[in-house]
Amino acid sequence: MSQSRLMPDEWQETARLVSLEEADLPAGRHAFHREELMNFIHQDTQSAAPATAPARRRGFMRPLIVIPAAACSLAVIAAGVLTLTESGSGNESPVAGPALTAQVGAGTTQGVPQLLNQISLTAAKNPAPTVHSGQYVYIESQVGTTYEKTVGDKTTVVSDGIHRRQTWRSTDGAKGWLIDPAVSPPGGETIDHINEKGEIEPARLGGPSYNYLATLTTDPDALLAKIYKETKGQGNSPDQQAFTTIGDLLNESMPPADLNVSLFKTAAKIPGVVQVKDAVDAAGRHGVAVARLDETSGARTEWIFDAKSYTYLGERTIQVRPHGGDSGKIKPGTILYTSAITVRQAVDEMKQLPSSAA
Repeated sequence: MSQSRLMPDEWQETARLVSLEEADLPAGRHAFHREELMNFIHQDTQSAAPATAPARRRGFMRPLIVIPAAACSLAVIAAGVLTLTESGSGNESPVAGPALTAQVGAGTTQGVPQLLNQISLTAAKNPAPTVHSGQYVYIESQVGTTYEKTVGDKTTVVSDGIHRRQTWRSTDGAKGWLIDPAVSPPGGETIDHINEKGEIEPARLGGPSYNYLATLTTDPDALLAKIYKETKGQGNSPDQQAFTTIGDLLNESMPPADLNVSLFKTAAKIPGVVQVKDAVDAAGRHGVAVARLDETSGARTEWIFDAKSYTYLGERTIQVRPHGGDSGKIKPGTILYTSAITVRQAVDEMKQLPSSAA
């Protein structure tokens, strides 16, 4: 990856830019949710760079990043780390605390096929409920992000702290709502797949709806081939991008039952996948992880499962090798992004809470 390229595994982990008041966006679109972030960068790059410039993938399924268009400059996106530079306007990004860190666990290829097979069997025995037309997929999670922040000539590594995040998405992707105090205004904001003309954008792997996921093949070989084809030229490598794409679907969607099983069988076919015997999600739950190291960035993305029940817990991206970002301050053991899924359920109305989340 070039130094200016936004990494798919990591920069879902970026959070915070300058005040939304500085955003130059059309009326009613005060912030791009994460599913729009990489599209914006891709479009910006295509207009400013030669036609041969590599495409930049959107960090579509990771927790939402509010990106004021006028504030997002490719100049500050380097080596996969989004450095946030204050403009001096007095509108500083809120920061909850120091960088999130953890001990880096060892990864091994031993036992990976058996682990993924067990996870897929568990998923088959405990299928996700069907989401019906007119319903919404509600996902509640605990999330946290570590990132670089520059004020004047001083750069520090900070985090937004572990906090509650809630999303509602209609089955067709046309309607959605986000509540995340780290990135959205009080009470939340709209998230959807509707463009500025009011049209529903076609769903795809880079921006799926529940209805779209229900149309995907469940044959692992065919599904992996589709992922490679649709994400060609994105990410740091085809294998890393395929792993990221599957992880995105696991972390913040509710794949139909058959597809959910197939995703684990598909992941088993990606080279470089390892097992980490002890990983911790954003809620502090220990589990076993299916992981893959991005050789370019030195960051490892981990899908965390309960070590006994093999149910999905959450995801973590942790710096494993020295990299440093622009400032040289991103050290091994830095948790770039962490999540813990606490509720995943179908509800009948936007903003409705299931009894388990009330």
